[in-house]
Amino acid sequence: MPSTFSRLRHDAALTARLAAPLAAGHLSHGLVGLIDTVVAGHHGTATLAAVAVGAALFWLPMLAPMGTLMALPPSVSQLDGGGRRTEIGPLFRQALWLAALLGVLLLALLSLLPLALRPMGIAPDIVPGATAFLHAIRWGIPGFTLYLTLRYLSDGLHWSLPTMVVGFGGLLLLAPVGYVLTNGLLGLPALGAAGVGIASALMFWLQALALALYLHRARRFADLALFAHWEPPRWAVIAGLLRTGLPIGVTVTMEGGLFAATALLIGRLGEVPAAAHQIALNVASLCFMVPFGLAEATTVRVGHALGRGDREGVRRAAFAGFALALATQACSALLMLLGHTAIAGLYSADPAVVALAGSLLLYAALFQFPDGIQVVSAGALRGLKDTRIPMWLATLAYWGIGMPVGAGLGLALGWGAPGMWLGLTAGLSVAAVLLLRRFLRSSQRIPIPPPAPSVRVTDAG
Repeated sequence: MPSTFSRLRHDAALTARLAAPLAAGHLSHGLVGLIDTVVAGHHGTATLAAVAVGAALFWLPMLAPMGTLMALPPSVSQLDGGGRRTEIGPLFRQALWLAALLGVLLLALLSLLPLALRPMGIAPDIVPGATAFLHAIRWGIPGFTLYLTLRYLSDGLHWSLPTMVVGFGGLLLLAPVGYVLTNGLLGLPALGAAGVGIASALMFWLQALALALYLHRARRFADLALFAHWEPPRWAVIAGLLRTGLPIGVTVTMEGGLFAATALLIGRLGEVPAAAHQIALNVASLCFMVPFGLAEATTVRVGHALGRGDREGVRRAAFAGFALALATQACSALLMLLGHTAIAGLYSADPAVVALAGSLLLYAALFQFPDGIQVVSAGALRGLKDTRIPMWLATLAYWGIGMPVGAGLGLALGWGAPGMWLGLTAGLSVAAVLLLRRFLRSSQRIPIPPPAPSVRVTDAG
């Protein structure tokens, strides 16, 4: 019998192989923010502050479809683990309808959202640039939601390499196009923050088209007949996806909303705090992509084990994710502690911005471990399709604890941006405890399949 340690090491290796391309794909999305931030920062502090506020308002509503469509990987993985691959294609086609619907709704929302900037109290000198950014990037939303559906289908089938390839391929377009449009090169007008938004929207559509072409032609997906024929919406199937996915969407929005609301509150303090927060948040977000990839891999592996009826396999898959997350988060914390000032200096030439951003990275180092635990716990719970109670736990942690602590320290007591970041740490820490406890209880309640009946051999003669 293999030892517990050897089994954990084996499961960790399986999770790492699945998670590496996923983490790289998420890193490519994080690098979208890095490229946007660097291009905007070198154009000017005002442009950087505008993109900081605009990006917060863009990604906050986008978290809802991202989370909702996360219902697809565990559903696909459980069908695959249970030997029901013929049901994957019809489910995928209904998920495409859901993605299109979410994309159109969010496009409409982003068209109206700039009207709320002044009532939110955003500094007047930031409003025009943030509005231009939002008006430009909104056209990429339907492409992004379709891309998410395509990649979640591939991820749920344990094939995450396309996520990495298409993700980094998009960056080859974003960096030069964004720089040209923002600064007005090659005879084009300088668009500032709007140029960053246009480049991002174009990249989202091209990534969706590239991944759709791959899935259509790849042999490993041929038996699924993903694009074999057109299907009208089947509302019962879409409702089933929503029952699982909407609580995930709310959970993800609660966490992301905490960060976005923090950015908006800091935006009321002026250009320098807003720009410094954007830099520190982008670095923390890049580091978060690794445990986020581990969480998605954990979702798939937990879902596959659940489809097999393997309770111990479910728990081993989750514990492997926790072990890997602790290791990667230790590296992230050490990087921030040792290189905070140098890292901030890569984003901006403004000494005041660099100094404040560097200090915020020290606060970010504090929440690396709880951030890793909470995201992997949430991923394991998604694999069990346990999403409703975690939604309420996340709401309590982020908005019942994190936001009041941050607002109290940062605004009421006058600690500014550092106080807001202590609120982020408090919210993530409480979420880690609550979600980990929920997974341990939920996984213990998985029924063990009855043993196969024994065959009694009798003497025929």
